[in-house]
Amino acid sequence: MKVHPTTLPGVLIVEPSVHRDPRGYFFESWHAKKGGALGLPDVFVQDNESLSARGTVRGLHAQLAKPQGKLVRIIEGTVLDVAVDIRRGSPTFGRWVAAELSGENFRQLYIPPGFAHGFSVLSETARMAYKCTDFYDPADEIGILWSDPALGIDWRVTEPTLSKKDAVYPTLALAPALPVYRP
Repeated sequence: MKVHPTTLPGVLIVEPSVHRDPRGYFFESWHAKKGGALGLPDVFVQDNESLSARGTVRGLHAQLAKPQGKLVRIIEGTVLDVAVDIRRGSPTFGRWVAAELSGENFRQLYIPPGFAHGFSVLSETARMAYKCTDFYDPADEIGILWSDPALGIDWRVTEPTLSKKDAVYPTLALAPALPVYRP
């Protein structure tokens, strides 16, 4: 397993060691001791999976009082996975990073607590699996408008399919409550 930093401190690209032969492949999608030694959390409390169609944009989501770190991977298909620093007072507040994750490249993205997460589906469908460092609490969920012009994220899709809540989240500048940066 290799971990590569991104332009946002704490947001990491994880490349597992993939062993291929004529039968197929094998890899460890998570190993707490190895991941912990490379700067990733060693405890995740919830695993989630979603299936989304081409052109879907999900996000940008976060939790306020119980922020979640997420380790995201794609089982099938291809997505553009995005992390946005929404921590008030952070030196990188409002900056984002994106990584193309696919069932072919096996790359994973770690999004730390305090960052909003979203993705767009670039293939016909995409099956995503992700681990969370805290439990999902619908009453604690906050969101930022996926198309916030101040962020300028290029989702690489036209006419996205959105959930009702994702379509009406506020921009980052108008968000009523955001996490606070703690150095």
